Amino acid sequence: MILFALNASREFGAAIASRLGLELAAHEERAFEDGEHKMRPLVDVGGADAYVVQSLHGGPDDTANDKLVQLLFFLATLRDHGAARVTAVVPYLAYARKDRRTKPGDPINSRYVAQLFEAMGTDVLITLETHNVAAFDNAFRLRAIHLDSHPLFLVHAERLARAGPICIVSPDPGGVKRVQLWREALEQQLRCAVGQAFIDKRRSGGVVSGELAVVGQVANMNALLFDDLIASGRTMTRAAGALAAAGARSVHAFAAHGLFVEDAAAAVADPHVTRYVVTNSVPPFRLPAALAAERVEVVDASALFAAEIGRQAVVF
Repeated sequence: MILFALNASREFGAAIASRLGLELAAHEERAFEDGEHKMRPLVDVGGADAYVVQSLHGGPDDTANDKLVQLLFFLATLRDHGAARVTAVVPYLAYARKDRRTKPGDPINSRYVAQLFEAMGTDVLITLETHNVAAFDNAFRLRAIHLDSHPLFLVHAERLARAGPICIVSPDPGGVKRVQLWREALEQQLRCAVGQAFIDKRRSGGVVSGELAVVGQVANMNALLFDDLIASGRTMTRAAGALAAAGARSVHAFAAHGLFVEDAAAAVADPHVTRYVVTNSVPPFRLPAALAAERVEVVDASALFAAEIGRQAVVF
């Protein structure tokens, strides 16, 4: 097994390598004046089971598009130089949110990205908590492995459950299945009843409009809002306000990917949410450091990926 981590995700890759008892394989990255780049392995990959770590969020230096092209070209380079199997390890998968047509002429970007990975000769892709698992499964013809993020939040759920009854809440109807899976897992792990609810909302052109309705019982419960990602944070704060109005004792926001774009700092500071918990698939670099330290907890997801890579290596 050979594990590479491209420079933009080197810290995450090093954490995976440490858990696997490996050293990251050496590679070269060169940037040219006009924005083009060159990347190559500095070790022999002939016949190797090769893994490449790159999270595809934008910033702080490269765009999501830059990172996607870098990853694709490096995967193809490994294939060109004889790697027996090439696996893309993608903590945050860009373009997963656009997985269906909602307006005339819409693209299906998740499928197009899948085709790019396939064209580069990628054998396996591993990612964390994509937007829609069914759409993710249908987009890829290569082996695509989806890792659920909710096991990473078990400790937090246990602590809240000790303080009183808890309810897992989706901030929109589309996330009900994600919430159901976490609720079922928690009921087995905690051996107690766990509530479930969702927020009914309407979105058009990226803007949420209209009144929010809480569907399910949340009164006197600690509500655990759970989503795949937090972008501007407005969805979470609007949902938290609706839960507070419905009598929730407290609201805690959980998401695999904390993008924290636009005016997310205002949302993170909103008192309706007690605390935000995200993984390190996307570092919270867009937030002021003091605000992030006070209001956001970052959970390490490298163990999930290390365990999956270990399983894949055994069967290779």
